[in-house]
Amino acid sequence: METEREIMSRGRRRTHTKFSFGVVRLVLSVGVLACVYQSVQPPPPKMFTAVTSPRIKLRDGRHLAYKELGAPREEAKFKMIYIHGFDSCMHDSFFFHNLSPALLEELKICIVSFDRPGYGESDPDPNRTPSSIAFDIEELADGLGLGPKFYVIGFSMGGQIIWSCLHYIPHRLAGAAMVAPVVNYWWRNLPAKLSKEALSLMLPRDQWMLRVAHYAPWLTFWWNTQRWFSIASYISCDPSILSFQDKEIFSRLGFNDLNQGYARKQGEYESLHRDLMIGYGHWEFDPLDVQNPFKNSNGSVHLWHGDEDMFVPVSLQRFIISKLPWVRYHELTGSGHFFPSLMVDEIVKTLFVGED
Repeated sequence: METEREIMSRGRRRTHTKFSFGVVRLVLSVGVLACVYQSVQPPPPKMFTAVTSPRIKLRDGRHLAYKELGAPREEAKFKMIYIHGFDSCMHDSFFFHNLSPALLEELKICIVSFDRPGYGESDPDPNRTPSSIAFDIEELADGLGLGPKFYVIGFSMGGQIIWSCLHYIPHRLAGAAMVAPVVNYWWRNLPAKLSKEALSLMLPRDQWMLRVAHYAPWLTFWWNTQRWFSIASYISCDPSILSFQDKEIFSRLGFNDLNQGYARKQGEYESLHRDLMIGYGHWEFDPLDVQNPFKNSNGSVHLWHGDEDMFVPVSLQRFIISKLPWVRYHELTGSGHFFPSLMVDEIVKTLFVGED
């Protein structure tokens, strides 16, 4: 028979053992959570010391890097700000490299291209929203003395930003052109069935990337840097997302990513990943609610899109245009995402002088 003391001692040992196992489980749980937390935390922006481009300082202390082409600002008849796309920079402008010198001189055009926040040598904006970039563009125009009104042209994700300009700074615009603009599948006024069908046309890995950016933006850095699943084609530059025409363009004109290092010099989080979180996140407004800023016919808004664009399904643009008839729509048969490299002059002339 066990004595009372032996029973009590055995009970204390069991309690101690349970307590020890509980402590171990707690420590392991905390360790796992700490590792998970660490893995989803984005790194700070990479620092760079040498600034190679002119920059203007914004009211909040950030800087925007920019470059100019064409007529001097004070002599220009048409002043235009170009907004670059995803994983790009101010040096990657079709309107810089492909616009004919003759048209540039004939129309006395001044083109300003700039690095969007977090790209190239423009400071990141951790508080960036669909509205803030429009006001950055307005400050850029004022800092360079472009006058009370100026034109804007945006390509791809830069084209999406034109909607923000039309909504927040319409009084500053002389005209606008969206070229293959990105569409947010979760804009409020897009029919859910249409958005679902359009999203299903994307590669599965790209669908997941966009869903993460929308539903769990805090996981965006981890999702695009983990090695368990395939990286999105947008980021890996996978040619499988290119249309037949896009592949022909790259084959004929040559494709290089010489500017990719410059575009990503502050790291992928403040450039690519934040772009995804903003472009496909929750917007403060819906572009389908935007009003015509040129009701007096003192300007125009254009949207150009290829019907074989594999980045942005054309069905979305067709619906948007059906609700906004004041936007002049140009759908190009057989064209992919990079068609503007073949028709820069046409796009510019249509916007500036109305030649279609």
